[in-house]
Amino acid sequence: MSTKKCGHYSGIGGQAVLEGVMMKNREEYAVSVRRPDGGIETKKEKYEGVWGGRRITKLPFVRGVFNFIDSMVLGMQTLTWSAGFYEDEEAEETKADAVLDQATKGNGEKLLMGLTVAFSIVLAVAIFIALPFGISLLFQSFVRNASLLAILEGLVRLAIFLIYVAAIASMKDIRRVYQYHGAEHKCINCLEHGRELNVKNVMKSSRFHKRCGTSFLLFVVLISIVLFMFIRVEQPLLRLGLRILLIPVVAGISYEVLRLAGRTDNAFINLISRPGLWLQRLTTREPDRSMVEVAIASVEAVFDWKAYLKEEFGYEFEEDEERDALAAPEGLAGADALAEEEKPTGADAPAEPDAGPEASPEGTAV
Repeated sequence: MSTKKCGHYSGIGGQAVLEGVMMKNREEYAVSVRRPDGGIETKKEKYEGVWGGRRITKLPFVRGVFNFIDSMVLGMQTLTWSAGFYEDEEAEETKADAVLDQATKGNGEKLLMGLTVAFSIVLAVAIFIALPFGISLLFQSFVRNASLLAILEGLVRLAIFLIYVAAIASMKDIRRVYQYHGAEHKCINCLEHGRELNVKNVMKSSRFHKRCGTSFLLFVVLISIVLFMFIRVEQPLLRLGLRILLIPVVAGISYEVLRLAGRTDNAFINLISRPGLWLQRLTTREPDRSMVEVAIASVEAVFDWKAYLKEEFGYEFEEDEERDALAAPEGLAGADALAEEEKPTGADAPAEPDAGPEASPEGTAV
């Protein structure tokens, strides 16, 4: 089985926020939001991670854990910022807020964010680890084989996850967030398939993305089924404790699989990527043009897409041609300019076809 490297990997990623999109490129991120007055507000900052880019955060199978935590923290920050545009402008600081800020020396918001992330992790462990494990114990007297019991537990976990995703997707208020999620994917697919970043090209790009967080969570669920089969402990509480301790291991492996899927193409990788792409039918929606405009603004704030298209696809843009013509010796500028006109530029340059779940995922961006 041959493996080939994805030729047009851009390295950018992001997430949807309230009425907007956050895009991240290396240590920089930008979040763009459609304001209530119709304008677009963009904030660009650096984010080096909770652990400040230490060497341990770059190690294979370890980096996935830190990446997951950083994604949650940055996601909460950008969601809070975007929500600020739609909160009651006349809302006053409560007495409790003032006391908290005083007690934490102005770090009340950071403390609340940390508590929110911690609570989210505990809730996720309760719903997706403890609950399936508890349900599987009900069948312990009927299923004597430990491996079969672990598979049953895994199937229950998968069912809970799918029900959770479907329930969230059915909420009316979430629909617009999922449309912005689709806009984020479309922007990256547009660039990685060799098209200029404009509304027309983005709208016709795929909304499915191989390295989406939805796919990561599905990998976590599926890989946990395999790993938990090897836990052979009779004591139920100890067995549950080992499952919780293995969560970082599961997350680390899942991240490496997702990373591999985004950077390589072969039959096996494309096969295991398909369930995640199918699941994105629930977690993404087709955006409208105004949403795509917001996503483009976020990309342009942190990513030089023209330089990327030049390097990966050999694009030439008008400003480059004009600069070259001015710099050329007299008598050669006209001939050079004429030669340049015969080259395909912009949208006329060769582009790879999109590949979502409907087609082969080969070449699907990430």
